[in-house]
Amino acid sequence: MAARLKERFNKEIAAALQKELQLNNPMAVPRLHKIVVNMGIGEATQNPKLLDPAASELSQITGQKPVITKAKKSIAQFKVREGQSIGAMVTLRGDHMYEFLDRLINVVLPRVRDFRGVSTKSFDGRGNYTLGLRDQLIFPEIDYAKVDKLKGMNVTIVTTAKDDNSARALLRHFGMPFRAA
Repeated sequence: MAARLKERFNKEIAAALQKELQLNNPMAVPRLHKIVVNMGIGEATQNPKLLDPAASELSQITGQKPVITKAKKSIAQFKVREGQSIGAMVTLRGDHMYEFLDRLINVVLPRVRDFRGVSTKSFDGRGNYTLGLRDQLIFPEIDYAKVDKLKGMNVTIVTTAKDDNSARALLRHFGMPFRAA
């Protein structure tokens, strides 16, 4: 069974985007490429055991085993050494990516307290969108009783769009709740 959002993209959204962006070639329509969920744990420099619960929570949220990320270079002020484990990340592609985006838009974001929509300014200029989440408890997969510490995460949605306006149109068609400007 294919992802619900993927079927909707193929049936409705692609044609609507082609018309809206005035594209002649259907292959030029912006698509989702991947979604990267990243959780940086700064306290892991002093206590490496903090990475294990973060990695298990990330795997519960995404349904995929996370990769432990390492520091690229030493920074003395943050007490970080090169090669030290400082976070976890997951890259989602294919049906997993569409399922995650569907859950993010329809289940997770409405659970955020005092939610007024996501910012339209979080695009990077190349058609990618990054969304910061303050805690992992807004995901229904996380058991509230087993959480010892709140950990934030970044969700980066990478698209094939050439510019921010095309990517914004793509995410709007998917149902991303952008804040009214």
